[in-house]
Amino acid sequence: MVFFCFLVDTRKMVRSSKPAAGICSRCGGGASVADMETATRFCYVPIYRRTWRAIICTFCGALLKSYYSRRRGDGRR
Repeated sequence: MVFFCFLVDTRKMVRSSKPAAGICSRCGGGASVADMETATRFCYVPIYRRTWRAIICTFCGALLKSYYSRRRGDGRR
């Protein structure tokens, strides 16, 4: 079971970002809107990817708010 933990990993990557209005509640730094990507890998091969948008602090890197987009055609409004 311990060996399995080293085979699966999840990484969060910032694809692009732009400045946003607001300040961080933790350190008082500026905020930015970032397009993020989460990739789950098994033996270094990506098996699942998800893109999402988040508001992050530019100074400490804290995740202040996240927005997961819905997939097209799921029938919800």
